[in-house]
Amino acid sequence: MHKVAVIAKRELASYFNAPVAYIVIVTFLLVAGWMFFSGFFLTGRADLRQLFAPSPFSPSMLLVIIAPAVTMRLIAEERKSGTIELISTMPVRKWEIVVGKFLAAYALLSIAILSTLVYAITVAAIGQLDWGPVVGGYFGLLLFAGALSAIGLLCSSLTQNQIVAFIVGFIICAVLYFVFWLQFFVPTSVAPVVEFVSVSSHLESLARGVIDTRNVVYYLSLIAGALFLAMRVMSRQRA
Repeated sequence: MHKVAVIAKRELASYFNAPVAYIVIVTFLLVAGWMFFSGFFLTGRADLRQLFAPSPFSPSMLLVIIAPAVTMRLIAEERKSGTIELISTMPVRKWEIVVGKFLAAYALLSIAILSTLVYAITVAAIGQLDWGPVVGGYFGLLLFAGALSAIGLLCSSLTQNQIVAFIVGFIICAVLYFVFWLQFFVPTSVAPVVEFVSVSSHLESLARGVIDTRNVVYYLSLIAGALFLAMRVMSRQRA
């Protein structure tokens, strides 16, 4: 795990040594705040569900765009520059490279998400905020971000072109996000399958503060599956 930590630290430092990290954090904080408070004052309820619940106009939708943008360069750029071959010759396993890079991207998104705690503090100062659903909502949003990060990393492993990696990652994340609303237009026999596949349906449950192990297992399985596929892709390309 020491090598994983070294890789993660190096990648995270590269985000903060460039404007990337600051742009991501500030943009997410401002846009998420605008999305949240534009509806908060209309409802008049002291809760943060609108910050977590999936919708075409919510911070979670913003992550569908940001996650592929943050992860698109992780492997694609190193493959294009040839440094991935240099790393592969070092005494480090493929899974350590994949997990280390994933943790760096996930850490950046987690910092951006947790920065919105300032909004929770603001709401608590205005009214009586129930912190139970807030904790559950943040837990769900962090799992959601982890799943999108893993998908983005997988797409980065498939190509040398960062733009292609972003586009493919965005399409996959967007499909998994918006397929949630497709359940209302498909036969009732198919609707449960569509609901289960969607990343939004599991986030919707967690946004209510209900921590169901099925939702947790779904996100962890999606993360593990995407990282495993990324590792397999790297193995095949090296061969």
